[in-house]
Amino acid sequence: MSTSPPKIRFRDSQIEMAHGAGGKASRRLVEGLFAPLLFADAVEPLGDAAHIRINGSKIALTADSFVVKPLRFPGGSIGELAVNGTVNDLAVSGARAESLLVTYVLEAGLPTEQLESEVRAMAKAAEQAGVTIVGGDTKVVEHGKADRMYVTTAGVGRPIPGFALDARSVRTGDKVLLSGPVGDHGITILLARGELDLEAEICSDTRSVLPMIEALAATTRPAVRWMRDPTRGGVATSLNELARDCGLCVAVLEELVPVRDPVRGACELLGLDPLHIANEGQFLAIVAPEQAEAALKAVSEAPGGSECAIIGEIREEPSGTVLGITAYGGTRVIDMLVGDPLPRIC
Repeated sequence: MSTSPPKIRFRDSQIEMAHGAGGKASRRLVEGLFAPLLFADAVEPLGDAAHIRINGSKIALTADSFVVKPLRFPGGSIGELAVNGTVNDLAVSGARAESLLVTYVLEAGLPTEQLESEVRAMAKAAEQAGVTIVGGDTKVVEHGKADRMYVTTAGVGRPIPGFALDARSVRTGDKVLLSGPVGDHGITILLARGELDLEAEICSDTRSVLPMIEALAATTRPAVRWMRDPTRGGVATSLNELARDCGLCVAVLEELVPVRDPVRGACELLGLDPLHIANEGQFLAIVAPEQAEAALKAVSEAPGGSECAIIGEIREEPSGTVLGITAYGGTRVIDMLVGDPLPRIC
């Protein structure tokens, strides 16, 4: 019996920067090319980590790459970003990171002191996150071929008992919890490049979100339906992915979304939406309504969670849509990120 070949829907003639920005172009690439060829047998929506069974034991796996420019920026660097980003992808899948593999792609001519600085930053971040780096690889490419340094990671985690996270379990009336202010990382990177005549006292939010998620696990884990860390593409893209996967409407009360004044000001000047800006130390959670206040209290009392907020709810219509509601009652459709306004941010 013959098997029909996978149907490839990706029709873009070449790869552009937007395909790596986490928005619509990224989704076209993943769903139109990668998914039919590599994940044809997947039975669950694709996420930031996979949970698999090996000889009856369940583990969580994730992989990530980091191409931030500049390598160091206010509040962090590529080394700690690589650790925290990997730990966070596991955390929002409901797992505690146990071990990491790390690969460095280094550009010939990179000063040794810069490499040492990032290795030290990675070691410190791993110690703070409670994860062990167990191995990796190193490659060197010609001068001018790698923006000095790229880092890739693979992470293994142990699932946290009691979490059953699935976009398809989301129900109308559920609440949208956001752990803290949005846009800090993306705007910090943008300003750190020195390409714009703007100044602002703002730092990247790179950190492990695991302490906040463990606080949820200790109090309201059966009520948590779904989680995601809104990195590339920001909160808007993560919530659009949720809306599409659950087939419902995510209604966001925009006045409740925490945004620091420098981030809001920079976005207004540049014509950007804070909901599209990348974050590296926040997470979103969908929580059953009867436990929403308890979840909010748990996160707010955990390290790093003092500015968390309930920013919206799940509604029936318009299905598959993220709806922004202004302070004056007006509405707008909040779409996924289109294009690539902030390249090389994570």
